[in-house]
Amino acid sequence: MKRFFVTAILVAASIVGVQAQDAKEVNKNAPQFSFKGGETWDFGTIKEGPVAEHVFEFKNTGKEPLIITNASASCGCTTPEWPKEPILPGKTGKLTVRYNTQGRVAPFTKDVYIQSNAVVPGGQERYTIHIKGTVVADNKASADAHPKQ
Repeated sequence: MKRFFVTAILVAASIVGVQAQDAKEVNKNAPQFSFKGGETWDFGTIKEGPVAEHVFEFKNTGKEPLIITNASASCGCTTPEWPKEPILPGKTGKLTVRYNTQGRVAPFTKDVYIQSNAVVPGGQERYTIHIKGTVVADNKASADAHPKQ
């Protein structure tokens, strides 16, 4: 009887192991992002005040339509806007990222998280792109706020 239970447990463990491997198998036809110009945009040095904007252009290099279900940022000062329609294989799309520079005089690095049906390198759940730069005070704006007597 003991041998029966041991055998049953080993068979069950084998089945679970095979199913776990199948679950991790990557769909070779799945959509994939290919970003023109890379996954990081450096604004360089920008003046405080205006909203800084960059458009990330990407291509779906997979064999199935790419569907972005959500895009969110690492903070409220960064706003992503993404295409709501599927991006067909071989076609391109644009994801716009806006950064509010007002009151943020300092170097910055922000992430935008893209949730989609695309294959993500490293097996991550979401794709991440980045913006960075340095915001400097706009001296004209400072002078207007504090006029000389």
